[in-house]
Amino acid sequence: MSTDSTHAVARWLARNSWVGPLVALLVLYALFAALVPDTFPTAGNVRTMVRQTTVVGIAALGMTLVVILGGIDLSVGSTVALATVVIAYLLQAGVGPLGAAFGGVLVAAVCGMFNGVLITSLRVMPFIVTLGAMGIIRGAAKGLAHEQKIDAPVTWLNNLIAELPPGSKWQILPAGVWLLIVLALAASALLHYTRFGRHIFAVGSNEQTARLCGINVPGVKIAVYLIASALAGVAGIMQFSRLTVGDPTVANGLELDVIAAVVIGGGTLAGGEGSILGAIVGAMLMTEIKTGGTHLGLSNWVQEIITGVIIIVAVALDRLRHRRVGM
Repeated sequence: MSTDSTHAVARWLARNSWVGPLVALLVLYALFAALVPDTFPTAGNVRTMVRQTTVVGIAALGMTLVVILGGIDLSVGSTVALATVVIAYLLQAGVGPLGAAFGGVLVAAVCGMFNGVLITSLRVMPFIVTLGAMGIIRGAAKGLAHEQKIDAPVTWLNNLIAELPPGSKWQILPAGVWLLIVLALAASALLHYTRFGRHIFAVGSNEQTARLCGINVPGVKIAVYLIASALAGVAGIMQFSRLTVGDPTVANGLELDVIAAVVIGGGTLAGGEGSILGAIVGAMLMTEIKTGGTHLGLSNWVQEIITGVIIIVAVALDRLRHRRVGM
């Protein structure tokens, strides 16, 4: 292949950062299918992996916006926990399931708005602000729940990501997974077909230039953190559906899985790059590794090492890809 052709392929791969993770997803699926042919390559196992990806996948949509902006949000896991507590609290108080779900998303969005306001007004690094918010929000969740799980009456919220009953197989996938798909399409359209989406890329690529071009940089940042936390609230609804209780200790460390999904999917922590499709593929890749490791009988610590290695390799390949494009 000529040098020009090599550069053209490298530029195409740089514009479509989800291709590499998708290839890795398919290769690993083939590998696990060959190693455990009796249990891994089954329709039921694929549906289970898709359902298990829902929480991280929805939270990764918001994190993708934050990463493209050049920021980071370490409070995602705490926000998900707070959302489950708020939902259970409202259900226990007699509020309907739709109102309780809305309440959880609203509280999460308020948390994100405060993150954005603090980052823009105090001019403190997002890492520091959201690190502090992680403790504050987790503490608020524990305080609201009196450091105990909150039981809630059974509603349709409990079935959002549950296995479909025999009479509902026509839905193909649970409602929560369809919601993930709809939100992913909406987030992708927001990024690529709206002025606000172009402003997110502009601020993440060069904040000073974006400011000189007349973009309301603080407004964009506050809006992005608000949207990201609202999506974390939706992820909290899915987490509540899985647990059926409000648990202030749940989703501990979830923020690392979400950030890893975005980075594996082609997001760059320096800002200006990332894709919704890549983040979804990254989240599915992580679920696939955990599921495949479980089917192989690997211990959790081995799975964590493998996941860590894949994250480092993904970032290294991303750096290599950028150097080749710059040649």
